[in-house]
Amino acid sequence: MSLLEAITQQCHKTPNKIALQDAKSQLSYAELEQHLRHLSTLFKPGQRIAVAMDRGVDAASAILAIVYAGACYLPLDLKNPATRLRYILEDAQPTAVIGFGDKPDWQPNSITWLPFQLPAQQHALYPADPESIAAILYTSGSTGHPKGVALSHRAMLNFADWAGDTFTLSSTDKVASLAPFHFDLSVFDLFSSLSRGATVSFVPQALTLSPSRLSQWLAKQAISTWYTVPSLLSFLVLKGDLANTPLPQLRQILFAGEVFPTATLKTLTDLLPQTAFYNLYGPTETNVCCYWPVDRTRLSDNRPIPIGIAAANADLKIAPDNSELWVKSANNFSGYWQQGKLNAPKLKAGHYPTGDKVSLNACGEYDYHGRLDRMLKCSGFRVEPAEIEAAILRHPHVAQCAVIGIADPTAGQRPAAALVLSQNTALTEIIQPLRKRLPAYMLPSQIKIVDRLPSLNSGKIDYSTLTELFK
Repeated sequence: MSLLEAITQQCHKTPNKIALQDAKSQLSYAELEQHLRHLSTLFKPGQRIAVAMDRGVDAASAILAIVYAGACYLPLDLKNPATRLRYILEDAQPTAVIGFGDKPDWQPNSITWLPFQLPAQQHALYPADPESIAAILYTSGSTGHPKGVALSHRAMLNFADWAGDTFTLSSTDKVASLAPFHFDLSVFDLFSSLSRGATVSFVPQALTLSPSRLSQWLAKQAISTWYTVPSLLSFLVLKGDLANTPLPQLRQILFAGEVFPTATLKTLTDLLPQTAFYNLYGPTETNVCCYWPVDRTRLSDNRPIPIGIAAANADLKIAPDNSELWVKSANNFSGYWQQGKLNAPKLKAGHYPTGDKVSLNACGEYDYHGRLDRMLKCSGFRVEPAEIEAAILRHPHVAQCAVIGIADPTAGQRPAAALVLSQNTALTEIIQPLRKRLPAYMLPSQIKIVDRLPSLNSGKIDYSTLTELFK
């Protein structure tokens, strides 16, 4: 069965059930199929189509229609600075960009602009090759630029089926969708949910700044399933007024993307005693490769929670030399999309090396012990310090720069930067250009000017000492 076949079958099983809804519109499954049949005529098999639309019913319809047509979707984060959006388009080299209104200034002239519309023509579902690329999700890159993670139909279908079975999604479910489409959590929201006949309800973005209103929205919408990041759930614990906002329909919460402080998770499970919780783990390259059904009896304030057992039939190994987790799974990505072509992943014994340090606990579950490299997780997003450093070093008066992560109770980590200047310069002159080059979650929360960066005997930067500067 193809990635879209289960969804189109669901359109025939429950045609009158609501498939997608946001604050402005909704589509039944029958209406969704009609949208896919018409929209898909805008695309051709094998094309790469960038989606420049805010999260919601129309953007979801466009993404599904692209896959329906046998093309590949490239979701853009419109909150990104124009320079970053242009870089992604120049690197990905899509056939076209679809969106509302006129062509944006940051789009290269060599790429076609497709205004969102429903043509009169119709197409049938294209029988895509399982190994063809269905999506390219750009994440922060260690080279100083974002890089595209290419996901095949096979990988996305394997995850969608596993998640649908594991979390028993059905037509009785209402799934809250808050993950942006360039974030791999959205694969669950769209493909797992719709393949099982659930209703996907898009959370209004403004509610992320008002957790008490978000709680009320979850109750009013009778949300049964929600897949989100720990930082937002922590915010909900602090200011969501959950003690006075019953959520009897919320049967499960899935979380991923960063470490969930155990004490906060314990409080949340106490506030929502009828809700099951699941910790899902995996880099974008593997989607989910481990998961842990939260055992309330094992939540101890001074002990991190496990990332659990293998998910989606993944074959997991721990490297003997550095305890790195290696993953071999049908979920695994096909490679990195760079400069308009697919570059095969570098594997170890047929496994993808995650860069994460793990161990097996007494229960036979995997415990997470942090990164072996410098990558950060900020509000669920993967952030490579090298990309921030590259942006800062473009300023002519910055001689050296080092970026680290500092703990943040609401976001997991935040970037912080130490700079060595070649001449006195106001920090505002350094910070202002960064707002045009980096998304908000990558902007340093703290910047310190130092005479020199601390170093080890080898001459490399001493990141442990550097971290002490920000305490």
